[in-house]
Amino acid sequence: MLAPMKSFGIDQDILTYAAGHANPSDDVVSEQLAAATRERFGDWAGMNIDGDQGRFLEAIVAISGARTVVEVGTFTGMSALWLARGLPAGGRLTCFELEETYHATALAAWEAAGVADRIDVRFGPAADGLAALPEEPHVDLAFVDADKGGYLTYVDLLLPRIVDDGAILVDNVLWSGAVVDASDTSDNTQAIRAFNDAIAQRDDCTAVILTIGDGVTLIRPRR
Repeated sequence: MLAPMKSFGIDQDILTYAAGHANPSDDVVSEQLAAATRERFGDWAGMNIDGDQGRFLEAIVAISGARTVVEVGTFTGMSALWLARGLPAGGRLTCFELEETYHATALAAWEAAGVADRIDVRFGPAADGLAALPEEPHVDLAFVDADKGGYLTYVDLLLPRIVDDGAILVDNVLWSGAVVDASDTSDNTQAIRAFNDAIAQRDDCTAVILTIGDGVTLIRPRR
């Protein structure tokens, strides 16, 4: 597998070394999906997670025994591919995605990986879809990687629905280091800063920022 390229602030030699010392994998589907996304959607392919983060997501699902997983923001299905791989028999991944444009690319990869039957995609605004879920805690794990301005809304809707020993993972919270660059006042950067500040001040959850990939916040409910 190619060395991950999205982790920042870490020497490339270290990234290459880490990627080279992951357990051998016969995975080709994620690499094929990455190539197809670049070919069909150009620079938008940068929205896909890399292999190191994918393996992390698969491992989190597997070791937690999560059976009910939710994803907010699916694009061409890379993170969903890894999440679904970690599910046990009978486990389900529900994806909320605004656009149908990317679905054919995602579905082809999921079918090639043998996980398509574990994934349910619901198109439309994610906030509406999350609000329609049962209100009681029933979600074991959620992964949020969608519009940055919606992050707080998605966490607010998900947190009451997460089981006591479950978690929410939120991607891109370090935004390639822009969160600490005072000169960057772009909308997305400011939205992520506001999200990070708000989560740090809440007393209904515990949170830690992991420096894998572009930064992932792991949030657990506190009840």
